[in-house]
Amino acid sequence: MKKSADYFRGCLLGGAIGDALGRPVEFMSYKEIIEKYGVGGIRDLSLTSRGVAEITDDTQLTLFTAEGILRAQNRFLSKGICHIPSVVYYAYLRWLYTQGYREGMDQSILEKSWLLFANELFNQRAPGGACISALLSGKQGSLQVPINKNKGCGAVVRVAPIGLMFRKNEAFEVAIQCAALTHGHPSGYLSAGALAYIIASIVEGEDMERAVQGTLLKLEEYDNHQECTEKITLGMELSKLGCSNYRAITKIGEGFVGEEALGIGIFCALKYEKNFKKGLIASVNHDGDSDSTGAITGNILGAYNGVPGIPVGWIGKIELRDVLILVSDDLLKDYDQETMNWERYPGY
Repeated sequence: MKKSADYFRGCLLGGAIGDALGRPVEFMSYKEIIEKYGVGGIRDLSLTSRGVAEITDDTQLTLFTAEGILRAQNRFLSKGICHIPSVVYYAYLRWLYTQGYREGMDQSILEKSWLLFANELFNQRAPGGACISALLSGKQGSLQVPINKNKGCGAVVRVAPIGLMFRKNEAFEVAIQCAALTHGHPSGYLSAGALAYIIASIVEGEDMERAVQGTLLKLEEYDNHQECTEKITLGMELSKLGCSNYRAITKIGEGFVGEEALGIGIFCALKYEKNFKKGLIASVNHDGDSDSTGAITGNILGAYNGVPGIPVGWIGKIELRDVLILVSDDLLKDYDQETMNWERYPGY
């Protein structure tokens, strides 16, 4: 079992580091990356004048996902009822508030949210249009009533906490429901379920390849899984071949849609399962959505190798490090059903 603070912290810190590593090259082609950073591409975190590596909306939404599922759990414990996606939906509205969308916002949604005291969250870091438009619609998307036909990677990049908090079968179901709040295409929400399932499987002690194979079997239980299955399978196959990272990633795609981002993350994680740094460098040096593919790879490798497998210098430089550690520890306490400070996560 990888059920300890090192692995839970590793998952969220790893995702944030991958997010930050890919952020400066998110909108650059591979050719442009090489021209700016040299033959090896970007290989280290870019720091601001404050000496920190800034995260993007991917990590911001990951934190609000964690807050949402923990508040949902508190409601379950205190009232015996819980509808997790609805509680997570309100957490996403709080994220929307941090992005400057405040007109007509119900102030009761903002009450007692300790995350809103983290000033660093009040920054727009190229937030995904699908998430913004879905949340501004005032409607909660669902599997039964899709809110749109979007399959962008904005759903899969935020569900790592669900994989940490729930056992794998429940993690898959919770993740697809929370993803469907903003992404109505099957590949948008099934890729989220798949990532949560992989992380939960790793926490339960499975090796990485077995976790991915189990995810493929799980996907077969759902309609319209073929796109996700194809990209995951391709990522697995390419990880065992000798072609260059860039060539392999190009075969999978650019990562702007959920199944491609997950396929790239799985390729990099399997190829470099014992080397966090090499895996992350591979995951961001390509033509596509570098911060998102970096975040997914970091989530998987961080959960698999734990904090000891992450370069210490990277951990010390990541924005919101202390918040990420605190949330990781709270997720572990809930997983172990230990006593925790539920005042941080009031139910509704």
